[in-house]
Amino acid sequence: MLTVGFVVTPGFPVMSLAALSVFEFANTSTEKKLYDIRLLSEDGTPVPSASDTCLETSDFGDVPFDTVIVGGNTRVVPTSPRLLAFMARAAKSSRRISSICTGVFALADAGLIGERRVTTHWLFTDELKTRFPEIKLEADRIYVVDGPIWTAAGNSAGIDLTLHMLEQDYGPDLALSVARILVVDYKRSGGQSQHSALLEMNPKSDRIQDALAYARRNLRTVTSVEDLALAAGLSPRQFSRAFRAETGMSPAKAIESLRLDAARLMIEQSRHPVDVVARETGFGDQERMRRAFIRVVGRPPQALRGSAVSKTNAKK
Repeated sequence: MLTVGFVVTPGFPVMSLAALSVFEFANTSTEKKLYDIRLLSEDGTPVPSASDTCLETSDFGDVPFDTVIVGGNTRVVPTSPRLLAFMARAAKSSRRISSICTGVFALADAGLIGERRVTTHWLFTDELKTRFPEIKLEADRIYVVDGPIWTAAGNSAGIDLTLHMLEQDYGPDLALSVARILVVDYKRSGGQSQHSALLEMNPKSDRIQDALAYARRNLRTVTSVEDLALAAGLSPRQFSRAFRAETGMSPAKAIESLRLDAARLMIEQSRHPVDVVARETGFGDQERMRRAFIRVVGRPPQALRGSAVSKTNAKK
């Protein structure tokens, strides 16, 4: 049985606890006590969340944990002397030390990061860089694993992080099973951007959302505004007007953004040749995709693959 200590501080977002669901369902789905989960605080008293829901906790104690996770907060809170002392002990006895969102500040305050790579929520990247300019911050990643230090960008990314832990501990089959129970994506890469084209567009109406979902499922074949208008049940003129009003961009620009997202993911996570990526994501040919990458991303697609390979080799 592996022990997990999850540190909470007053004002924590309830969503941050979702990461623990991975361990809970690993236990229940196997009917075994694979993980022993402890909620921790510096004095072991009930800790209020941002919504004033109180959580019963235990104090840090002296019992070592296999994995320590410092949960996030809605703001950057000072790292208490007790937490610093606990982190110092954990650095000597724990296999993994992890953080979600602002929890990375506690790891940095404790001097545990050094030259290791980390991430945090995009809202707090500037403050982290200002306070700890020496840190190797990978600001656009949803989670980063560098040796014993595991960091997640935000609360939902904590689920991706703990699924990765589960896979490391008990294999991919159980991790996939738990992901299905939680109805979340499995193997969402840590290198995936914190920002997505769909989130940036943020359409309000069901019709425009349906059209975007259709486009995302059919990137290889969607070629015109008429295709999306048909999916939305509108005339091309009505659709173009409504789409621009809700997303602030033209349908053609939106489709390109979705294709860039999909192509970037394929390039970073697979070994498909660039011409195959261009074809599968609807660009048609690699030169058209290359021009789009340089215009929007600032780099050709081959440079992204080289960067991903370098990061993989750095972990070895």
